[in-house]
Amino acid sequence: MTDTIYIRPIALAESPQSEEGGAIRLGGSLAWASRFALIHRRDGRIVSRQRLGARDVPGAIDALPAGLAAEAQAQWADLARVHPPLQCGGRVLRLDQPLVMGILNVTPDSFSDGGKFLDKPETALEHAHAMLEAGAAIIDVGGESTRPGAAAVWEGDEERRVVPVIEHLAAAGAAISIDSRRASVIGAALRAGAHVVNDVSAMRHDPRTPALVAQSGVPVVLMHAPGDASDLHDDGTYRDVVLDVFDMLRDSRDAALAAGIARNRILIDPGIGFGKTLAENLALVNALPIFHALGQPILFGASRKRLIGALAGEVPAHRRMPGSLMLAVQAAQAGAHILRVHDVPETVQAMQVWRGLRDAALTDFSQIAD
Repeated sequence: MTDTIYIRPIALAESPQSEEGGAIRLGGSLAWASRFALIHRRDGRIVSRQRLGARDVPGAIDALPAGLAAEAQAQWADLARVHPPLQCGGRVLRLDQPLVMGILNVTPDSFSDGGKFLDKPETALEHAHAMLEAGAAIIDVGGESTRPGAAAVWEGDEERRVVPVIEHLAAAGAAISIDSRRASVIGAALRAGAHVVNDVSAMRHDPRTPALVAQSGVPVVLMHAPGDASDLHDDGTYRDVVLDVFDMLRDSRDAALAAGIARNRILIDPGIGFGKTLAENLALVNALPIFHALGQPILFGASRKRLIGALAGEVPAHRRMPGSLMLAVQAAQAGAHILRVHDVPETVQAMQVWRGLRDAALTDFSQIAD
């Protein structure tokens, strides 16, 4: 018999003063939560769910059995954990407001922009610089499509695609992440000047990756995908997608820690669109605040993905910007730290307006009349 406990934020507050202090700041972000569900599972089945205000959570935790109480106390502390900045070469990326990560796919078959920048270094670099000028904090360079049904790529081809672009961007002083699951490609990218590893397999694909990341000391993004090396989208069967993905990301985090990767170098990504139905993707987006309880910064990537088309009349990928912006704002509201997007200028503008709204909410001008 296996018992597990979860603390899920279920009500967000526009400011702590709106709840007279009865709210906690999620992951050092600009999101606050005032109510929580304390969920107890046994062998994968929910056996109890308490709904509590922020001030009532500590007492409810103390009433739990010792083993569950310790885990719940860790999650309660992790929900409010303030994350240090990411050091990316000469750039320091603060995580106290949403950062925009611009996507640069140098692939022939990525679902949205495949082939647009492949073997066109000038065009790829022009696009990357345009994203940086528009406000992207980091450029995510990938040389392999991970869409459903994508053909496997030889690692030599993947390396040839990404290294020249990374070298140029590094020389220009940009913060760069390498979107790869192969240790040889990751190593070449780091030598070329990449600063962050974004591994969609959560370092399960290549057994050499954990040691490489630990030795290099760079941050790593661990994404949830249910499948194995041959198909990351396969085997997406869940009893409760939110809690199951939480458990899998916790296991990935703990495996990274066991491999010697520092805790402040681990980020997590719930893997929107990877081996999940429309309903499961929507459940994860709505439950995004729960992942703060893992105590790691959250990267959110839903830009132009299939769920938008499914909800919006099957519009093709290149016409999914409005839906992408809606999801980006939803993720910002939930306290996501990094938004991985195709449409950088539009997302940056949306975040600037959202930040203005947040700042206004944090300034309480209301007064009680005499």
